[in-house]
Amino acid sequence: MKRLLLLVSACAVTVLALAAPASARIVELGATASAVTASCPTDPCEAAVRVTGYQGRAAGGPKNPYYIRRDGTLVAFTVTLAAPTAEQVQFFNDNFGTPAQVRLSVLRRGTTRKTRLQHRLVQQSDLYRVDRYLGSSPTFVLDPPLRVREGNWIAITVPTWAPIFANNLTRSDWWRSSRPKNNCETPRSLRQWSMQELRDISVFGCTYSGARLLYTVTYIPDNRETVDTDG
Repeated sequence: MKRLLLLVSACAVTVLALAAPASARIVELGATASAVTASCPTDPCEAAVRVTGYQGRAAGGPKNPYYIRRDGTLVAFTVTLAAPTAEQVQFFNDNFGTPAQVRLSVLRRGTTRKTRLQHRLVQQSDLYRVDRYLGSSPTFVLDPPLRVREGNWIAITVPTWAPIFANNLTRSDWWRSSRPKNNCETPRSLRQWSMQELRDISVFGCTYSGARLLYTVTYIPDNRETVDTDG
C-alpha cells in the first residue's frame, strides 16, 4: 500500500523536527508485528466502527505494544487503510456515519483487580478524515504533540468507521475495545462506544482474538537522567 505523509500544517513540520533531536530515540509502537492484509474488499469486509481500542498482542511483536513504559511524547501516527468497494463504503456510511475518521487516544487504566478494565481518557488528538486515503497508509503529524506518562495506553478512536482492520488471523493477534462485556457485537444505529470526552471512563470489557487494528504510533521517550557518582 502507498504510504502518505500528511503534514497538517507548516507548524507541524517544525514541531516534529524539534521533537526529535539527533540524540533522541524514536520508537514506532506496533511496527514490529508481522505484516498482515486489511480485510476489505475481500469478504468478509470488516472495519473498526464506533469504538476506542488498542492491540494487546500482534503476532511477531511484543505483548502490550501500545503500553508506555517511560514518559515521553507522541508526535505522529499511521493507519493502514483497506480499499473497500463503493458498495462497501456505502454500507458503512449508511450504518455508522460519515466521513470515515480516526483520532489517537491516551488512556490510563485502573490499577486494582476491581478497576483493571476501567480506562480513563486523559488526552486525545484532533480528528482526521481518512475517506480520501482509502487503499493507502497515511501518517498524521500531531500538532501539538501529546505528552504521555509511564503506564498510559495508546488507543485508536473511531467515531464513525475506518477500514483499519485485519481479520482471520491467529490467536496471537487480539485487541480490546471500549464496549462492556454484554455489548461485544458490532453496534447498530445510534449506539456509540467510542471515547470522545476527556476524563470520561469506559469499561474495556471485550477482547477479540484473531484480529488486528492497523495503526502505529511514533513515540519519543524522554532521555534518562544520569547520576553523578563523583560528587
